[in-house]
Amino acid sequence: MSDSYKRDIKAALNDSFLRRTLDKFAVEYRAGRDRVFSEVDERGLIRRIADVKDAAAQHTEELYARFKEEAERRGAVVHRAKNAAEAREIIAAIAKENGVKSVVKSKSMTAEEIGLNAYLGAEGVEVNETDLGEWIVQLRRERPSHMVMPAIHLSRGQVADEFEKATGREQDHENVDKLVKTARAELRPKFHAADMGISGANFLIAETGAITIVTNEGNGRLVNTLPRIHVALAGLDKLVPTLDDALTALQVLPRNATGQRITSYVTFIDGATACAKSPSGRKILHIVLLDNGRTAIAKDPLFSQIYRCVRCGACANVCPVFRLVGGHRMGHVYVGAIGLVLTYLYHDRDAAKKLCQNCVGCGACKDVCSGGIDLPRLIQEIRARFAKEDGEPMMSRLARYAMRNRTVFHRLLKFMRFAQKPFSGRDGFVRHLPMALFGKHGFRTLPALAPKAFRELWPSLRRNVENPRFRIALFAGCAQDFALPHQLVAAMKVFRYFGVEVDFPMGQTCCGLPLVALGEKDAALDVARQNITAFAGKYDAIVTLCASCASHLRHGYPKAVGAEAEEFSARVMDFSSFVHDKLDVTEKDFARLGWKVAYHASCHLCRELGVKDAPRALISAAAHYTPTPEEETCCGFGGSWSVKFPEISAELMRKKLDNVCSADATHLALDCPGCTIQLRGGADQGKRAIKVVHVAEVLAAALESGEKDDNEQ
Repeated sequence: MSDSYKRDIKAALNDSFLRRTLDKFAVEYRAGRDRVFSEVDERGLIRRIADVKDAAAQHTEELYARFKEEAERRGAVVHRAKNAAEAREIIAAIAKENGVKSVVKSKSMTAEEIGLNAYLGAEGVEVNETDLGEWIVQLRRERPSHMVMPAIHLSRGQVADEFEKATGREQDHENVDKLVKTARAELRPKFHAADMGISGANFLIAETGAITIVTNEGNGRLVNTLPRIHVALAGLDKLVPTLDDALTALQVLPRNATGQRITSYVTFIDGATACAKSPSGRKILHIVLLDNGRTAIAKDPLFSQIYRCVRCGACANVCPVFRLVGGHRMGHVYVGAIGLVLTYLYHDRDAAKKLCQNCVGCGACKDVCSGGIDLPRLIQEIRARFAKEDGEPMMSRLARYAMRNRTVFHRLLKFMRFAQKPFSGRDGFVRHLPMALFGKHGFRTLPALAPKAFRELWPSLRRNVENPRFRIALFAGCAQDFALPHQLVAAMKVFRYFGVEVDFPMGQTCCGLPLVALGEKDAALDVARQNITAFAGKYDAIVTLCASCASHLRHGYPKAVGAEAEEFSARVMDFSSFVHDKLDVTEKDFARLGWKVAYHASCHLCRELGVKDAPRALISAAAHYTPTPEEETCCGFGGSWSVKFPEISAELMRKKLDNVCSADATHLALDCPGCTIQLRGGADQGKRAIKVVHVAEVLAAALESGEKDDNEQ
């Protein structure tokens, strides 16, 4: 990670206005989005969009030919540009041919992609952005920090300062309405004077040759109607077969982008219209379709998903990292999770190399994507390609060597357990290392490896159960096996009480997700096959207390291994789902604890696995569930990500713990050992009066409390 990128991140974290603005927006956006999507079949619409866009990707040439024929039949001229340079040259030639001196432009990320403004400026053409946010960042000579809200990173005071420089007049730094009026007064003459208007397009409808433009400001229509020339610039990925397909996407796009049912303006332009300014009496309409690698990407079996993107910006809206550092550090031209992918595919390989590391892997982007794009998987694939092409860093090579060999890996962990003895306390934390060794990682206390791993405790815990309700295999995962075995011991108490027979296959090893995060695909594949072999017995379910393991075992293995993993993966269940859904436990099964228990929804559980109700229901059955704000927001662990970006990790953790403490909870329950390490370590380091426990520990304590009451009676 470059020093300059680290400095940029630090500067963003120290920008208090940026932090407050993005925090406020993230909370309000979630509420607004949930409200408007409650009115429609969100998942059904997203599946329909994905199907339409996937089909369009496979039939790009047919759709382009049909669109060109229909658009030109209606008076437009359609161009196809193979790359950014050719697109710039086409538009500059149109300007030169028509004697264009002044251009007004509405917001277009495709224009940003090709660097159009600077190119036209060098050709002697004045370009004026007319979207309010775009005009502001143009005045500042910046690029947009968000695809939908380009100037979200700026305060009204900063905007007022720019307007004072642009107008030479003093501005009211607090009155937003007056600032908007200033912009309107400055831009209106430019609309009237412009020879050419340039816009983007949200959809290109093949059956009619029409373009669709979605905006919330009237500037878009002024750009399209007032100048005698209109140039629409869009990627080939904006092609859709029919008007109905565009209308389907319009049910999702505004809801996902801004929490609106529909934007203020939805414009359909169907050919060259009447125009008094034009010598011919008709609008001069040019439509430039940009390839820039899109047709090649459409043939890629994995990355063709990006054709589904409708540029709603939702992946940035929900990204916990974007929320802290903003779009200038979470993108290059395009921002958010899709920006990390598009930077690699379209723009700057070196920029992508650092950007794709700054993804915590929480899955929030995938969860809200308008087209159901598996963005975390695409980012993982980019990391793997970098690892293969550029050579692996030492950390990755060591992890690959150790983790693909179970015996070596477990011996290494046992050696670490021995080596930590001078530095670890009895409470399960490393206590006695000098703080200088922790550096930026001092925001949490580090966990110590347990005196005995769960696999070493297993012989004394194993029980035969007569007439068991279920026979399951327990998948431990690295962290719970060697650092947090007490969580598995608690689960064993629950299983025993409810008549479940448990097996613990000793041939199991790490699930392989850490290797995937490091780009070590081959080693992760070896590990997956080892686990599939280890769990070849006849079990009703394979249960794990780790949400990340459960997600990877269930969804990651079939993608990596193929058909031989399907039977294994189909049996995988997380602990809370198994206890709640299969054992059908209720509050009648527990002696209710007096604990006030908050809940942290681990990312892989609530999003990748879609498990939301079961953990909360179990907590409510055994104790007093205490809701807290943003339960499904990432805690900032992300495995090795928190090692690379400790400052961001620390802020995400603190925000989570602040929300829990504000509710006066005594305990924080969760379903993931990684989150346990993060939040338990943070609570300890911050001297917070809260105990971080697994859901299994809450249930086991309630069962023990009931047994104690029975004995006392």
